[in-house]
Amino acid sequence: MNLSTLKRIALVTGAGRRVGRAIALSLADAGWSIAVHYRKSRDDAEALVSAIKAKGVAAHAISANLSIEKEVAALIPACERSLGPISCLINNASTFENDTVVTSTRDMWDTHMEVNLRAPFALSQAFYAQLPKNTNGSIINIIDQRVWNLSADFPTYTLSKAGLWALTQILARAMAPAVRVNGVGPGPTMQSIHQSAKDFEEECSAMPLAHQVSTEDICSAVHFILQSSAVTGQMIAVDAGQHMGVR
Repeated sequence: MNLSTLKRIALVTGAGRRVGRAIALSLADAGWSIAVHYRKSRDDAEALVSAIKAKGVAAHAISANLSIEKEVAALIPACERSLGPISCLINNASTFENDTVVTSTRDMWDTHMEVNLRAPFALSQAFYAQLPKNTNGSIINIIDQRVWNLSADFPTYTLSKAGLWALTQILARAMAPAVRVNGVGPGPTMQSIHQSAKDFEEECSAMPLAHQVSTEDICSAVHFILQSSAVTGQMIAVDAGQHMGVR
């Protein structure tokens, strides 16, 4: 099937801060217009929009709570109105609560599943539906290397990300040939609010390559996927080898 390519417009969820911000800036450097999704970090998102516009490409900030279905449903249409049809969806937004099989609650389950799995599915459906006929697109899910290295830690978060990895493969089949669907599985990139600096350093030192992952590493994987027209249904673990276990 001959498919045409849309104008390069990407929606990056959770783009106001951290990894999402780095991905948005990296895509803007490559000439992509960016729909900057955020939930609460309005000032950060608007600052990012200004930084992207300074690069000579369009950008627009859009707020949505990804745990609320009607706000998820409104996100893609809002992007279309602001920038035009989206040709790349990057499901980066994620939530994490530290639980165990003993301490986990129904609220933790629902929060992880809604934001980390249900929202990417609903956004992917809307993305696919808005693609003009005979055009192509790309979905990239930011997953987690731990789906290849299961442990007893963080069960509801891990289940949500394992579901996202399964969803990536399902959608790659269901949406072909028009849409390629892939994932990036980061390892430790930035210290979390649940970690001390010492704990983060020790975690990174224990990985096979003995160093933390940079946002540039993750952005490079995103660009590789976007440039690789024969790649779909894959996840690239960008994790300094953490999915293979510790040294």
